Amino acid sequence: MEKKIYTVAILGLGGRGADAYGHLLHKAEDRFKIVSLCDIRPARIEMFSEAFNVPKENCFTDEDEFFAEKRADLLLIATPDTEHVRHALKGFALGYHLMIEKPLTESEEECKQLLAAQKKAGTKALVCHVLRYAPAFMKMAELLDEGKIGKLVMISALERVGASHQAHSYVRGNWRNRNVAAPMILAKCCHDLDLLQFYAKSKCKTISSVGDLTYFKSENAPAGATARCLGCPHQDSCPYSAKTQYLTNWKKEKPEDCWPHNVVVNAPITEEKLLDALKNGPYGRCVYYCDNDVVDHQITEMVFENGVKAVLTMTAFTATGGRRIHFHGTLGDMVLDEDAGSITLHQYGKDREIMPIADLMEKGYGHGGGDSGIINALYAILSGEQSAATALEASVESHLMGIRAEESRLQGGKMLNVH
Repeated sequence: MEKKIYTVAILGLGGRGADAYGHLLHKAEDRFKIVSLCDIRPARIEMFSEAFNVPKENCFTDEDEFFAEKRADLLLIATPDTEHVRHALKGFALGYHLMIEKPLTESEEECKQLLAAQKKAGTKALVCHVLRYAPAFMKMAELLDEGKIGKLVMISALERVGASHQAHSYVRGNWRNRNVAAPMILAKCCHDLDLLQFYAKSKCKTISSVGDLTYFKSENAPAGATARCLGCPHQDSCPYSAKTQYLTNWKKEKPEDCWPHNVVVNAPITEEKLLDALKNGPYGRCVYYCDNDVVDHQITEMVFENGVKAVLTMTAFTATGGRRIHFHGTLGDMVLDEDAGSITLHQYGKDREIMPIADLMEKGYGHGGGDSGIINALYAILSGEQSAATALEASVESHLMGIRAEESRLQGGKMLNVH
């Protein structure tokens, strides 16, 4: 029997929908075929209709036209956070299988609407918690299952957002403001919350959280700072200078691979394009004079129904990015540290064992191989060969954790029941 090739429609041609998943799906031509595209930006349509060999008549800049009929087996939704629910409900109504970029929503009621719509449609839905498909993070689950540290008691997780990433995404960029994006505990840490409940093997019982926006605001601007970085007297000395981040530090070799520059301008990336974007676009703004209002640090404490405890610290104030997760058990402890590039297992009374994770981390795509991992799993999920690790129902659990964490933060850290 000839192997089925699943057709794919992509809604949202940004860094995730096109540059990451789109390219991976296009490369997997023995399993997938991209047949339709939709994005409000004609330039992105032009670029990716050519890159993915999609006929112009199957490309749309108007979502109503796009949703006038079902155009593929699978709909990949990679639109801005606040549009995910609307687009998912339309997709379910047409009978699509869905692959949805996270976060889904910051509303418990909308989580219920999505579950009801999927049940009515009878289709499959996969949420892009890509770390659940990344080899290093899966190795930790394997070690826990093997009992290497005995009974798990506590998890200490550190999400190093990183100063430059904070400035790019959460001060200047698309996730900076609560009017256009989910709260940062969901926008950045729904990966982490998903992993914590996965590792704990339990639903979360109670949660509390504190955090706020401390630094990236006007009262902390250095004397004489201007609204835009170019021409500012601090443009060459400020650690958050857009000139340094986007003009000085970019690869002229294979520039199409250069994040975050490929978010600032469309390929092909040139110095002229970047200069124009910094003069006129949002990424040229001073970090102290943006319209950002999301937190720059947050601490969340969780108690799971089986007694496991967890603490998640998210902070902008690190020189590097990458997660560090410390598992504490009755017979040992272990640490996954992306920045150090290692898994460290220390069983009590035995020598420490250090396992490099470089060989597990895929080169060329993000999230430690998770981006390609989720695409590799997608075919088996659609064909029924395996269940989805991050199915909609499982994702809703970690979303509820994020929703309650933000409610707690807004109430000064009050402990709340998750369910």
